Amino acid sequence: MLQSKQRTPEEIDAYLEELKTWLKEDRDTPAEEMTDFFSKRLGIYEDVHLGHWPEEYAHIADFFRDGLNSLLDIGCGTGLELNAVYRRFPQAEVTGIDLCRDMMDKLQQTYRDKHFKAIVADYFECPFEAERYDAALSFETLHHFPYEKKKRIYQKLYRALKPGGYYIECDYMACCAEAERLCLEQYEYKRKKSGLPGHVFVHLDIPLTLEHQVELIRNGGFQSVDVLYQNSGTVILRAEKAEIHDAPKGRET
Repeated sequence: MLQSKQRTPEEIDAYLEELKTWLKEDRDTPAEEMTDFFSKRLGIYEDVHLGHWPEEYAHIADFFRDGLNSLLDIGCGTGLELNAVYRRFPQAEVTGIDLCRDMMDKLQQTYRDKHFKAIVADYFECPFEAERYDAALSFETLHHFPYEKKKRIYQKLYRALKPGGYYIECDYMACCAEAERLCLEQYEYKRKKSGLPGHVFVHLDIPLTLEHQVELIRNGGFQSVDVLYQNSGTVILRAEKAEIHDAPKGRET
């Protein structure tokens, strides 16, 4: 099992200075459309991600409960997290959703002998079957999207889970409110400068603080949200849906 390690106040200060320097250097680098970004980097994607989160990929399945039969994996990319999932649950039926066809083609080849269904789509718009899955998962994907988009996906995930189901999230969280604000300012500047239509996704990081992320998940309808693991900016959460079906807070738009 992974061992948590939180940043000290001194480490947060140092990280903030590094972030400010990087944001300044990157400010006028052109923003890239999401699918183009990943298609161009398909050859290095797995090495880069495994370089950043090797232990998290290797152990993500440890955070699931026994008896997993059906899983919804959003933003799955080439499915690095599924190696651990299928190792522990070899007969699990997994539905993976991702925008990038090139990555999904590679994923299907990797797990062609497993119960895997690939959907090339925008997971914010793709309909999820109600109360279909034992669990849902997102791994390092939601930090690319603004607040309102995240609010909607949590409502959708809640509805897609069976009563008593749960949602696992491994993602990059802002260390503090200042880091969240700085990243959002950069996003808005580069988004405007890119000239890309508003409905087109761009590959930019806008992580929320852990507190804001948990608040959003709860507003999606989940009864509880627990921090299972934290290593600097990487956090693994589990959100629970009650055994008895309750309507989620808010309304999906």
